[in-house]
Amino acid sequence: QLRLVESGGGLVQAGESLTLSCAASGRPIRNYAMAWFRQAPGKSREFVAVIKWIGDRYYSDSVNTRYTVSMDAAKNTVYLQMNNLKPEDTALYRCANGLNIERQSEAYDYWGQGTQVTVSS
Repeated sequence: QLRLVESGGGLVQAGESLTLSCAASGRPIRNYAMAWFRQAPGKSREFVAVIKWIGDRYYSDSVNTRYTVSMDAAKNTVYLQMNNLKPEDTALYRCANGLNIERQSEAYDYWGQGTQVTVSS
């Protein structure tokens, strides 16, 4: 059973940066797709980024050029570096594990509980 635990969220001002971590336990994640999704109050869940090992990485248009997803296989951890944060980035960020790179949340089998990111203007 795979377990995912996010950390690194917090309250920041617009323009600042945060790095989120998603620590996995139970089995290696290096051969799986690891994605980040976010959900703001009153809004549907939104795809943010996905990585599969060191090859493929994809981002949503709203975060492309500002966010970077990476994976440390030795630590079994995925990171999301978020720069130039905006108030509209405020959301609960969750990582997810799946077999293939997909932008739809239904493609992912395992989810963390999430970490809250709040960006003030």
